[in-house]
Amino acid sequence: MSRHVKHPPVLPLVIVAAATCLSLVVFTQPLTTLDAMTRALALGPAEQAWVMSAMPLGAACGLLTAGALGDTTGRRRTFLGGLWLTAVASVAAALSVNGPMLIAMRILQGLGSAGIMACGLGLLGQVYHGAARQQAAAIWAAGLGAGVALGPILASLLLGLGGWPAMHWLIAVASAALALAAGARLPESPRTGARVDLLGSLVLMLGLGALLYALTEARLGATLAVGMIAAAGLVLIAVFICIERHVANPILRVDLFGRIDFLGATLAAFASGAGVLALMSLVPTVLVRGFGETPFEAALILLAWSAVTVFAALATGYLPRGLSARHRAIGAILGCTLGQLLLLRAGPGAGWAAVLPGLFVAGISNGLLNTALGHAAVATVPPERAAMGSAANNTARYLGSALGIALVSVLIAGREGADFFAGWRLGVLASAGLSLVGVLALAGLRGRSQKVS
Repeated sequence: MSRHVKHPPVLPLVIVAAATCLSLVVFTQPLTTLDAMTRALALGPAEQAWVMSAMPLGAACGLLTAGALGDTTGRRRTFLGGLWLTAVASVAAALSVNGPMLIAMRILQGLGSAGIMACGLGLLGQVYHGAARQQAAAIWAAGLGAGVALGPILASLLLGLGGWPAMHWLIAVASAALALAAGARLPESPRTGARVDLLGSLVLMLGLGALLYALTEARLGATLAVGMIAAAGLVLIAVFICIERHVANPILRVDLFGRIDFLGATLAAFASGAGVLALMSLVPTVLVRGFGETPFEAALILLAWSAVTVFAALATGYLPRGLSARHRAIGAILGCTLGQLLLLRAGPGAGWAAVLPGLFVAGISNGLLNTALGHAAVATVPPERAAMGSAANNTARYLGSALGIALVSVLIAGREGADFFAGWRLGVLASAGLSLVGVLALAGLRGRSQKVS
């Protein structure tokens, strides 16, 4: 007599993974459409930098607030709000008539993605448990890599069909379709009835906004005003921490940083953003400016990193089960660092194939790292604060990538020929150094991980 084995539903995982993939498509699509947008909207150098930075700015500013809204008012509701905001902002982006309008809509796209990224893992944690949850985290991580891979390629292909707005129309349609599916198939989380910390959310958004604004403007040249804005951002972050220590329902529980596992996951996410993610975001620039490849060819070559990330994430189930999340993160970041250093092979006289070994090694390592971080983001916080855990992890990743991209961009800005590759090598070394700082921080962590309540 056979026994029925109840398998967890598939559709929630498909919806969340697809929405996560879409968020990364939104992030990466300007990599191959920036030139077209520049010509159509007469974008200046500052506006071009902001088109690239606006979406991660919105996401970083909104993630923790979205996590608090999800844990307090319902994760499905916040997830749906993120998808609908992305859809509306994408329609407005497609209709943009100038640079400031497009930049504003990119910021709104980032805020929409914050709702998706903050609550997606928490929703999966409600549906899947045990080994099924680890597998779901692997597929979620594969969605990250798939978005990075698909975004530049789809945007480049659609340029010939409808110009640069075509990609925004596709994102709007996909967001609306996913919102309808999510409303029908995703479960809602219990509502706590607690008040959302609106003051803390506002102070955090202003503080992170000031820091990211300063980082973006620093790419165009550091000035006294930029330094003052950065200092104001740090002061606001300090005020935010004080607020969170005293409110009943904080959007970020500061005491969690006393836990080794939570602190380690956050540091690893920051190192991933500042190191490998930032450097890989600029590889297409090297391929176009350094080797003369077209944007579409550059997007295809980048698949040696982004596509490999997808398959590596899906293969994490074959890793030894005795490895702790901390040890997996250390090993993965070390692998990313090796991949970054292999990109030193790019230089005058070399062809595009010189970057392939680095892309491949970094892709394998990054896929393993994404899965470890995805699982740790919700496993290191109380179940009712899963969205906050995911939000904190992704905020660290976005902040790290903003820092890393700004640093490498400054090093290669205004350079040509052999001088461009000299700046690139400095950027590679700086990026690898940031990754190693993350490894050293993780390796040096000692202490106990008390039970969270």
